[in-house]
Amino acid sequence: MNGILESAGIDPFYLFVVLFLIQFVLLILLIVLNSRYRKLQRSYSAFMRGRNGKNLEKAIFRKFDELDELSEQVAENKAEIEKIVKKAQSHYQKTGIVKYDAFHEMGGNLSFALTMLDRDNNGWIFNAMHSREGCYTYIKEIVNGQSYIELSEEEQQCLEKAIYQEEYDIRDVKEKKE
Repeated sequence: MNGILESAGIDPFYLFVVLFLIQFVLLILLIVLNSRYRKLQRSYSAFMRGRNGKNLEKAIFRKFDELDELSEQVAENKAEIEKIVKKAQSHYQKTGIVKYDAFHEMGGNLSFALTMLDRDNNGWIFNAMHSREGCYTYIKEIVNGQSYIELSEEEQQCLEKAIYQEEYDIRDVKEKKE
């Protein structure tokens, strides 16, 4: 054998070192694989503890039944949520209120205009004008953000406040901070 290695120009010491390193790497791989196998065997034993094939099959079918029930509940919830969203779209979602002194004699801004609109800006403006002689109330219909009856300055401001509610809320927050 020595003659073969010498004719090939390989020193037997280097061959021995390479084989030793390969054997060392294989030993490390064996240890790693063995530890992974033991871990897998422990988790399998814990999973199968007290169960045979029939019990395991029953448990799996029970879980599938639970999944089917959950799926049905999700479908029911989805349908209910869609109903709620459809109903909510027709309810009043936007409001605006402006207080003012209608006759410039009372003080205290006892008069007010109140706007209630749905998602499509349909609704009404309720205007209560307070004076020394009494309180006068008016309702004006709003369709698509417009009134067919002329609006007072306060009613127009109230309508805009309801339509652009988010912008007014942001402005109010900024004014409070300042």
